[in-house]
Amino acid sequence: MFSRLLSRALLRRPLACGVLVGGALLAYVAPAQAQAWPQRAVKVLVPFAAGGNIDLMGRLASARLSEALGQQFVVENRVGGNGVIAAEAVARARPDGYTLLWASTSVIAIFPAISKVGYDPVKDLAPISLFAVAPQVLIVHPAFPAHSIPELVAYVKSQKEKLAYGGGGGPGSASNLLMALFLKRAGLEMSNVSYRGTAPAMTDVIAGHIPMMFAPISEVLPQARAGLVRMLAVSSGARSLQAPDVPAIAEGGFPGFHAVSWTGLMAPAATPRDIIDRMAMEFGRALNDPEFVAHMREAGVEPAKERGPAGFAAFIANEIPLWGEAVKVAGVTLQ
Repeated sequence: MFSRLLSRALLRRPLACGVLVGGALLAYVAPAQAQAWPQRAVKVLVPFAAGGNIDLMGRLASARLSEALGQQFVVENRVGGNGVIAAEAVARARPDGYTLLWASTSVIAIFPAISKVGYDPVKDLAPISLFAVAPQVLIVHPAFPAHSIPELVAYVKSQKEKLAYGGGGGPGSASNLLMALFLKRAGLEMSNVSYRGTAPAMTDVIAGHIPMMFAPISEVLPQARAGLVRMLAVSSGARSLQAPDVPAIAEGGFPGFHAVSWTGLMAPAATPRDIIDRMAMEFGRALNDPEFVAHMREAGVEPAKERGPAGFAAFIANEIPLWGEAVKVAGVTLQ
């Protein structure tokens, strides 16, 4: 059943905003208010364009909720302002469970630390559940002399001139901020070469124009398997199941180093708790479903461990200062 649902979600990824996902099956019997919800389609705002991993995860999650709750969860790609427009729209929406945000690292933890936004990610949005997490990978050109984090640190320190690194996606991107955070903790200085996105930056690593960068594991794996780049370490606190032979940065002399990209579902702050709990329960079921999880891993992500409203809230409470520190270290100025 779900494999067919996944196929439909994958086929619809490139379509325009407002694509409907899922279908009606059995509804779950819950407390009184949640029993009356949902009575109509639920809108899920995805802050980025169709086709990327954030969009795909939003569609998979929405399809699962449609199947479980008996109403369509409509994915709307509300792009603009680095995701801020979608987050502001949900923060201001009626808290009735019919307008939701497919949240990500950038709209909750990064851009509120960089720019003045029209919402407070903690006060104006209610966490439902974290959904998926994915590490970034520190990649180098195959000919780069260092083969471990300690060797990398020693090599960079030995150079008379600063080495460069690629910042895919601009100064406020997760890859750029992650590199700045790593360099700070390692006591290193390198020059940032900023790119419009991950692809052009990785192209220059492959060509040998820049020696290294951080990039999402889903985008790195095909290049690494082809021998075009070498994976030095992952940014998660432990090794990734996607690349179990690649050590974590924490193993290379930086205990506690942990920074991942993530997605999850949020609602306007005053949304009734029974509605939130109902969706969180369905997420829990999905993330315990081996077939569902297998499809997530095919897309380069792992099911989140910090589930439900309380788990997601605690996760966000750690993420905001982590990425806030990265913004300060990188010197990204407020606008």
